Amino acid sequence: MLPTTVDRVPQNTAEEHNLRIRQEMEDRLARIERSGPAGIEKRLEELDAEWDIERVLETNASTAVLIGVSLGTFVNKRFFALPAVVAGFLMQHALQGWCPPVPFFRWLGVRTQSEIEQERYALKAIRGDFQRVAEARLGKAIAAVQATDR
Repeated sequence: MLPTTVDRVPQNTAEEHNLRIRQEMEDRLARIERSGPAGIEKRLEELDAEWDIERVLETNASTAVLIGVSLGTFVNKRFFALPAVVAGFLMQHALQGWCPPVPFFRWLGVRTQSEIEQERYALKAIRGDFQRVAEARLGKAIAAVQATDR
């Protein structure tokens, strides 16, 4: 059975790297919480620009394909094997969440979109965003109940 989209990369990452990525996020959250609203806003902007593992792999694979096609065209036809191998690895990653560059990029700390979103939602919770949502829902619920009492 194929792993879920959310689980496939962490399941194929050494547990020490998963733990380090999570610990770095927790440390960052604690530091940013102390920096106040401006620090939270700055970090949210940084998260908007952070590349996830999928984007890094897509860029890596397309670069390798372009190099292979160029070398195959201008140097030696045997270089056309490179795009074929890269395509196979990309397919393996799409299905299983693993391909040869994944361990290296995870070692570098490249995160999944889900891991990035965890940090984003934690920052929003620290900032109080969800309290405002809960209060708004409560206000609407009270208004709805009051409307039915009339």
